[in-house]
Amino acid sequence: MGYTLNFSAVWRSFDLLLQGLALSLGLAVMGIAIGCVIGLVTAFGLLSKNALLRRPAQLYVTIIRNTPILVLILFAYFALPQMGVRLGKIESFVATLAVYSGAYLAEIFRGGLLAVPRGLKEAGLAIGLRQSQIRNTIVIPLMLRNVLPSLSSTLISLFKDTSLAAAIAVPELTFEARKINVESFRVIETWIITSLLYVATCTVLAALLRRLEKRMSIPR
Repeated sequence: MGYTLNFSAVWRSFDLLLQGLALSLGLAVMGIAIGCVIGLVTAFGLLSKNALLRRPAQLYVTIIRNTPILVLILFAYFALPQMGVRLGKIESFVATLAVYSGAYLAEIFRGGLLAVPRGLKEAGLAIGLRQSQIRNTIVIPLMLRNVLPSLSSTLISLFKDTSLAAAIAVPELTFEARKINVESFRVIETWIITSLLYVATCTVLAALLRRLEKRMSIPR
């Protein structure tokens, strides 16, 4: 007996999918915003001549980049409370995303910092700028413009990774889809619509970020 597609159960709960989608986007944006701060600080640590700054930064990047994000999510939600650190579901997931993305962004930012011409730093010193002023007004803005394509890819990747939040019952898109699936038993229909929502959102994000890259690109 053939299977007949029936999307009515999914459409009845479509508002829940949209709410989950909005939460997924919010989680990704918060995660990468905090991750950028962590990544930038770590990138300066990686480039530091001081071993007390460089080695902890290298250790952090190595550990996080070689640990599956799902393991980090479960550790933050289930293991940290045993150590006295108690966070809510959303807070622990955002913290995990931030720490996870920070490790990858650190390497991206490190490459971007190395790509800033030394002559610009010397020019800043020549006109009397302090090192902190050169870093904040010349180096970091130029670095961010250079790494924007990689930063955009990281945001899209993090948005897709928010589906793992369902493992700790965060009501994002995948969690809501699983709930509809259990209640309606319309497996194929539920995941078709959910997949299309992910694809459509990633496509729109990519298009918007490409426009931003073009507007902020450094003229050649």
